[in-house]
Amino acid sequence: MRERYYPLNSLTEGHWFKLICGASFQHLPTVRNLTLAYTLAGADCIDVAADPAAIAAAQEAVQVANGLKTWAKYQGFGYQEMPWIMVSINDGEDPHFRKAEFNPNVCPTDCWRPCEKVCPADAIVFSENRDDLTSGYSGVIDELCYGCGRCLSVCPKQLIQARSYVSTPTSVASLVLPTGVDALEIHTQVGRKTDFQRLWKSIQPWVSQLKLIAISCPDGEGLIDYLQSLYEVMSPLPCALIWQTDGKPMSGDIGEGTTKAAIALSQKVLNAKLPGYVQLAGGTNNSTVAKLLATGLLAAQKEKQENLTKLSNIFIPEKKFVSGIAYGSYARVLLSQILEKLENMHKSQLKVIESAYDATSQTKVPSNNSQLTKLETVPELLWEAVSLANSLVSQIKKLDFGKTMN
Repeated sequence: MRERYYPLNSLTEGHWFKLICGASFQHLPTVRNLTLAYTLAGADCIDVAADPAAIAAAQEAVQVANGLKTWAKYQGFGYQEMPWIMVSINDGEDPHFRKAEFNPNVCPTDCWRPCEKVCPADAIVFSENRDDLTSGYSGVIDELCYGCGRCLSVCPKQLIQARSYVSTPTSVASLVLPTGVDALEIHTQVGRKTDFQRLWKSIQPWVSQLKLIAISCPDGEGLIDYLQSLYEVMSPLPCALIWQTDGKPMSGDIGEGTTKAAIALSQKVLNAKLPGYVQLAGGTNNSTVAKLLATGLLAAQKEKQENLTKLSNIFIPEKKFVSGIAYGSYARVLLSQILEKLENMHKSQLKVIESAYDATSQTKVPSNNSQLTKLETVPELLWEAVSLANSLVSQIKKLDFGKTMN
């Protein structure tokens, strides 16, 4: 049973689940708690920012989850094996690698602030609206912003800009890879082969230590030829390879229809029969599995060990089915109310502690003294969060493909 759910087996059998915390998302308590909940629910991979602190937060959560595996199994959740930790990097400008920013001092006082209302991460604040730890601050909370861009188009005065950044070879090689991550995801776009080669050259010495490489690329003219050229740059690979079909980035929480672009792109890549696994992302949500079933793109149980070829010691199936799904904005929003409850409890506890410190020593207590940033310290919230996470993970993990597809 353990081997069946090992991450690589999940790819070959077609029930791989990846949580995307966000390539630009660096709110460490949330990264940690999302990782904990989805690990206990049975996720195969956790994708985090290329930031040593974010990597450490995810790794800590995975270890905590491993200590709770007996509880998870007793509750009927999907935990079987520790997931792989993946970091996302980019070879050029990409919507996943940006932050919104604006000067709140130039905002009109009579503006109804649609930016604040539309932000799915609650990263835009105005001090008079918040009685919490952000009191006195207005603008974008950098660590919460994950670059979805929804605020850019709704600002009536177009005062919000996007600040983009690109992964440098030096930072990837010296800061990220030595942290013991299991997988790398490279975000690229058609026409950037030279940039990709530059980045690949910098990480190539480390690839033998990885279990997986993923290539995320949106659709575009000449896509298949471009992906084939990237494969030639990377070959031979000592690890598994995923083609991530990034349909409509960071949109899964908007509505059911957003998943259509990811499915259409996956069909295009599957038809090309490129070596490697195909995994959806960008617009994935609660309707993705059902739509994949309707189009016949999920693996049949009887086929999952058939038609395998061996490439660089890694078994890779012929392209007959989607091997997995990555969930980002939808997975995060699904747990947002629970994590908000935890945050409010944390703030209330801090106020009590700070008052006690003020009364006795006129010294403020550091905010990290509260254990209520950790989901496992509130069992009822942990159970609720893992239950919700499990409702998403189990869609691809517990399908009886043989009965469904016949």
